[in-house]
Amino acid sequence: MNGKKFQIITNMLITVILLMIAALPAVAKSAQEIRAKKSAEIPTCSRSYGALTVLEPKDERHWWNEHGLSSPSALIKVYVRKSGCFNLVDRGAGFQAGQAERNLAASGDLRRQSNMGRGQVRAADYAMTPELASQNKNSGGNKIGGALGGLIGGKAGAIASSIDLKKKTADVVLSVTDLRSSEMVAVTEGSYKKTDVGFGSAGALWGSSGIGGAGVGGYANTEMGQVIALAYLNAYIDMVIQFSELPDNAAANNELQAVTVTKPARMLVNPDGSGGAVRSLEVGMMLYPTGNKENLMWEVEDELGNKGWVNSTMFQLSR
Repeated sequence: MNGKKFQIITNMLITVILLMIAALPAVAKSAQEIRAKKSAEIPTCSRSYGALTVLEPKDERHWWNEHGLSSPSALIKVYVRKSGCFNLVDRGAGFQAGQAERNLAASGDLRRQSNMGRGQVRAADYAMTPELASQNKNSGGNKIGGALGGLIGGKAGAIASSIDLKKKTADVVLSVTDLRSSEMVAVTEGSYKKTDVGFGSAGALWGSSGIGGAGVGGYANTEMGQVIALAYLNAYIDMVIQFSELPDNAAANNELQAVTVTKPARMLVNPDGSGGAVRSLEVGMMLYPTGNKENLMWEVEDELGNKGWVNSTMFQLSR
């Protein structure tokens, strides 16, 4: 083989290798990496931080209609679904349709082996609410950002206004509540203005692999919609970073559900009955499991701080 043929074959191999590399899927990027590069990309997670439901904003005016947009909850659901950072659970129209099917199953109207009934709905660990850091028109032009600052601190308190059509700016807030404890576990703010250049190119975000083909086209097709979408993305990126520092299992890391005594019983010193009784228990009393169990015996505390063991056949989960 002469040198010329060898060079041609070598060039062909290099071309093939480059094409193969280009065809490889893009490596998933964490929120920290995206934030460091200041790029407008939806972050991706290697694991889910729990089940999340996205609530509608507490806004009777539906400000999004004024801009020809869908509700921002729809936009946030796209971010959640594409990121894989949470399992998205529906508590809206889809949930109501499921409830209707379960009612049909309970009445015996569904076909045999439909596998539709109670005990199948996944519990939501968290609820996320998208809001605007908006002006309060009923208080002499004061900004709601000032009120938020007293509640959540940080940069959110410095937000000046919500949406400015003239300046093409948007300031938004995302808050997440732990549904078991009712504790607000994360609050982030996102800001974006049309003149921002440090946030990087957002071209991919508007394409079919981003939000462009996800039923929230107004956010991709209008200038103000893009600004709002990027502000919410900014907040969502910071939200994911905050969740990376929280415990993995929301259910296991919350207090156990209380139980109610259903039969007269005794709280024992030890699970095997040795040591006698701590106290008698009456029907209707509420007890708080510690998490320790031995066969049917559960360790519990009462409302006075007494601790002991009770047979689990003597109580049920409190409703």
